[in-house]
Amino acid sequence: MKLFNQFLLILPMIFIMSCENAKEPASSDSAVPVMIDERLKELGIELPPASSPVANYVNAVQTGNLVFLAGKGPLKPDGTYITGKVGADLTLEQGYQAARLTGINQLAALKAELGSLDRVKRIVKVLGMVNSTPDFVDHPKVINGFSDLMVEVFGDKGKHARSAVGMASLPNGIAVEVELIVEIE
Repeated sequence: MKLFNQFLLILPMIFIMSCENAKEPASSDSAVPVMIDERLKELGIELPPASSPVANYVNAVQTGNLVFLAGKGPLKPDGTYITGKVGADLTLEQGYQAARLTGINQLAALKAELGSLDRVKRIVKVLGMVNSTPDFVDHPKVINGFSDLMVEVFGDKGKHARSAVGMASLPNGIAVEVELIVEIE
């Protein structure tokens, strides 16, 4: 009986120690804090100034810990857009690059809203729209240009749920438009 009572005394300590050891190991994303501006420099990406909305809306709306970003397109540094239909005027690779450029523009809008991209906890949801011919079916491969960039910049925090759809047209004939939802800290 004495041995049993001693066991009962140390049982809570064993339980506490086992719970501490069972904690999830730190992921590579959380083990070393990543400064997103430094990561962008490593990738050779310079964010442009955030573009102004082209109609009666705002670039971003924050509610709670979520930021909803309005759709952006592939605005080039010279102020013109990549335009045309993927599958006719543009190749899949050109569409991919347009989606990547759109990602850079969305990062600029997000940084303007937040002040720092280090506040991003997770890229939650992406809606990618591709201006394409009716017979073009590789919309997900085009929008990978956007998704790949988010993962390059944010690591696992950049992985997101996504829809990639074809459109008969997009505003001003742009090749790609992407909107997203971001969780912030």
